[in-house]
Parts: sequence; C-alpha cells; structure tokens
Amino acid sequence: MTRRFYSQSGSSGVRIARQAEIARAEAKRTGKVKVATPLPHSSTLLRDGLILLGISLLLLTLMFVSRAEARDNSSLADLAEKLQDSVVNISTSQKVTSPFPGGQMPQLPKGSPGERRFKEFLERNKKNRTKKVSSLGSGFVIDAGGLIVTNNHVIKGADEIFVNFVDGTKLKVEKVLGVDAKSDIALLKVTPTKPLKAVSFGSSDKSRVGDWVMAIGNPFGLGGTVTIGIVSAKNRDINAGPYDEFIQTDAAINRGNSGGPLFNMSGEVIGVNTAIISPTGGSIGIGFSVPSDTVVNIVEQLKKYGKTRRGWLGVLIQRVTPDIAEGFGLTKPKGALVARVTKGGPAEKAGMVPSDIIVEFDGSKVKTSRQLPKIVALTPVDKEVDVVVLRDGEEKTLKIKVALLQVNPVTDVNLEGNEPADDPEEMKISGLTLGVISPEFRQKYRLSPKMKGVAILAVDPKSAAAKKGVRAGHVIVDVMQETVSVPDDVKEKVEQLKKSNKKNIIFFISRGNGEFGFVALPTTEDNKG
Repeated sequence: MTRRFYSQSGSSGVRIARQAEIARAEAKRTGKVKVATPLPHSSTLLRDGLILLGISLLLLTLMFVSRAEARDNSSLADLAEKLQDSVVNISTSQKVTSPFPGGQMPQLPKGSPGERRFKEFLERNKKNRTKKVSSLGSGFVIDAGGLIVTNNHVIKGADEIFVNFVDGTKLKVEKVLGVDAKSDIALLKVTPTKPLKAVSFGSSDKSRVGDWVMAIGNPFGLGGTVTIGIVSAKNRDINAGPYDEFIQTDAAINRGNSGGPLFNMSGEVIGVNTAIISPTGGSIGIGFSVPSDTVVNIVEQLKKYGKTRRGWLGVLIQRVTPDIAEGFGLTKPKGALVARVTKGGPAEKAGMVPSDIIVEFDGSKVKTSRQLPKIVALTPVDKEVDVVVLRDGEEKTLKIKVALLQVNPVTDVNLEGNEPADDPEEMKISGLTLGVISPEFRQKYRLSPKMKGVAILAVDPKSAAAKKGVRAGHVIVDVMQETVSVPDDVKEKVEQLKKSNKKNIIFFISRGNGEFGFVALPTTEDNKG
C-alpha cells in the first residue's frame, strides 16, 4: 500500500479550495452571493516551504555539531596519553630477618647446654633467616632533570629503590632528597639518560566538589592504570596526621596507587594519592589525596633543606564548641581557643594568654581550630605576622615572630600562684566534688609542686562534666578566666553567673601530665553546697 505525505501548507490549500467550492454551491442554491476565500498565492507557499526547509537544515546541523562535541568530551584518551609518561612505578626492596620458625624462643635454663646449643643453631641459620621483601607504589616526575614525588610510606625502610617508566626504562634512585612523615611525602632523585617528561602542579584550593579528576598509578603491580572520578569532598580529616586536609575522591585507588598523582582535567596535579578506606583492601570509592597546595610547599623545603621547616607558635589549642562559645559571649563558634601558652615561645613573648581565641592569622581567617596548625606550619620561619585574638569580647592584634618547630618542642608552662591554706571543706558544684589540693591528693595524682587550683575529688558519672571527660584528680585552675584556689571561689563565681542568666560556665582544667583545656558546664545543673 502506497503512503502519501503532505506538507502542512499543501493540506491547508486543499481545505481552503474545498471551502470555496461549498460556498459557491450554497450561493447557487440560495441565490445569495458570498465572498469566496482567496486561494494562497503560489509564491507565498514557496516562501513558507523554503523557510521550513531552512529551519530544518539548521536544526540538523546543530544536532550533528552537539553529537560531535559529545563524542570528543566522552573520551579522556588524549589527556591520559599526554600524562602517562610522567607517572612512574616505584619498586623497593629491603632485607629483613625472620623470627625463629617456632615463633617464640624456647624457655631454657640460663647457662644450660641446651641454651648454648640453641644459640649456636640460630647463628648457623642466621643467613637463612634473612630475606628480601619487595613492595610497589607509584610516583610522578616534577622536573625533567630527575626529581620524583611519592609517598614516604612507599619507600620507608627500603635498601634499594627503583623507578620504572612506561617505556620500560628502569632507573635506580641515587638519593632520597628528603621525607616528611607528617604529610607522607618523599622526594627522590634519579639521573636520566634523556630529559624526562614532567608534570606541573595545579591549585587544589581552586578544585571544587564535583570536578572530574583522573588517577594514574600502579595498583596491584598493574602499571600505567588510569581511573577517573570526581572530587567527592575536601578538607577531610582521617586522623592520619596533625595537618589532615585530604581531598576525597571516588576515582578507583587501590594498593600500589600510593604516591601517584591525582590530575584535574587540565592535566595538573592537584593531589598525591595516599590512603583509602576499605574493609576488603580494594577500592570502594573512598580514596584520599594530599592537596597539591600542601605538597608544593613541602617539596620546595625538601629540595632546599632536605627536611621540612615548619612554623611554630607555641600554644596548645582546642575546639570552640557551641557551649564554650556561649560561655565566652560569642554568638556562634569560631576560631581556635588557646588552652595553654608555652613558656618562652613566640606567643608568650607577644603577650598571648590562655582563653584568647585566635580568629585570624597573617591575614587568613581561622574559622575552626583544625585550620590553625596547618596555617602556622606553612608560614615561613622568622616571619612576623599579625594575629587577631578575641579577649574579653574585644579584638586585639598581636605581632608574633614565627619560630621553627622542633621535633619535640618544649611545652612546659609554669603556673604561678600561692599555695592555698589547708581547708578540709568539700563542696559539690555542677556534678563535681571539690576540695583543696592536699599533700595526699598531690601525691596520689602525681601533681607538680607548682600546680595551683581547686582539686576535683569525685565526679558524678551522670553529670555533664563526666560526659566531657572530667575526672577525679583533675584540677580547676580558673573559672571564667579568674583564678581559684579554694572551693568557695568556684561556688561564688558559679552563683554570680547563674544570676546573669549565663547558660554555660567555662572551667580551665588541668588534666595532669601537662594537659590543660577549657570545659563548658551548664549552669542549670543542680549545685549543692
């Protein structure tokens, strides 16, 4: 059966002609003349047809162009091909001595013939118990002359380190220029026979959640593996170190990817793949990369000094919780609360005191306590910076000269004060049983002779204080920034705060072993004197 297709303009013409014919028949029957509807002119039909044809051709063109663009954007082959030569496999080996095959050395009488013979046996078999252990990781070239970045844990303890390139070239690492265990970054040096293809760093700060990323590495020894995903989150703290601000990605990262680069779609390194969360050991879409903004600073220091030179402020800080914020008169939590100032440190020299809240450091806003350690660490040593603190509800600017962070900086603080007179009175306040620091209390909890304040003899296990980690043996040093020496001092201050409708009381507490901190306790809790 033949099918016929009509244009909309053609069918309209047929309808109009039919209507005219009906009108003429009606006029003939009734004798009345009606004005006939004129037929469309042929030139008008032609014009309409050409317009429709032009629109159709335009739509078809746009469709083919968009499909071509979609085909180009759907493949990352060109980007992967451009970057693969710069990503390397790291193989290491080290000699380890295995323990006695039985697991535990037999318990033999000291000086007995059996003990002597057993030791001789171990000496004879010592060589047999020494073996080589190999491990694999990833890295990437940052300088054509042979500088390579990887993770510290990839090369830690290695006797030999080799770098394997995509083209089959294998180079032995001549020198480990430096490592930084806290950020898990290492810088290696090889001598190539020809210039290497290096990649450049991009800004991790400019990357956004949802941006596409590409990981290239050596998972499970399968070199040159490319995976893609997105930036799942930023500034992740996974308790791997004091400066955690990882980029989280769902690009597949597995064992062997450690030390490899995380690229943005411009081919820039925005992270160094370091860790995964996985109950199975394989990728479940939760991987973490050290941000490039951190890596660049560390690499420059490793190149220049062979180690990192981090800034040091000389304070112990803690988080400003909502109840602590209310206790200090803030509308919302912000900044880093100074719990302790190191004697002789930069902060003390500049006049910083416990209970100061640091809200700005060298022009950078400090929104949370987590931010401050990293900001200070990345500040050049000996640089003088402006530090804005909140003190008694007002902003105060201190000029501080940043010092060099030592491996084990001195953190002792000398609390001055007078030894309180013996007072046998005990008192219950906010779930705490308080008393004076007696010689027995000082001896039992091994307190420093210089420790002053009010002793916490017991803590109600159902109280807010217990839930916040306050324990018997702790010492209240001050309440709302006023020093206390006997339980009555604490009671008096608490009663004043209750009358002023304060919801929380800020206690500055020594937890022993040099640990201090602010604790906010509610004024509404029953107090019994």
